[in-house]
Amino acid sequence: MLYGWRNWNQVMDEMNRMRREFDSRFGSWDRSHNVYPAINIYDDGESFIACAELPGVSAEALDVSVNNNTLTIAGERKPQPVEAGNSMHRRERDYGKFNRSFKLPEPVDSSKVAATFRDGVLEVLMPRAESAKARKVQIETPK
Repeated sequence: MLYGWRNWNQVMDEMNRMRREFDSRFGSWDRSHNVYPAINIYDDGESFIACAELPGVSAEALDVSVNNNTLTIAGERKPQPVEAGNSMHRRERDYGKFNRSFKLPEPVDSSKVAATFRDGVLEVLMPRAESAKARKVQIETPK
């Protein structure tokens, strides 16, 4: 049986309605647009600095490493417990294990990498390797 555009639009409207209903009860099933954790990486000339938003994650649940100029942030966010007798009405906050890796554009000195975690924000300071830093070249002039 061949469906016309009108019937096809009705089918698509019904599928979208069912998806919204599913999302409202169980959370989004398409998480490709939600990358967790959100991370900014910037360069101050001497170091690369990564800032990651990690609300609800403890410092003990994090693993930060730099290997071969690749920063990796891994960890786990536990689901918020629901007290006995209560039921979840809506759950939008993701939970579970996460792992994100970023290739840095220049070599860093992994022995000097430092991380701080305050108010749910992880900051990783990655100083450039001496070989990657800009240096002034002395110009010699013959006498």
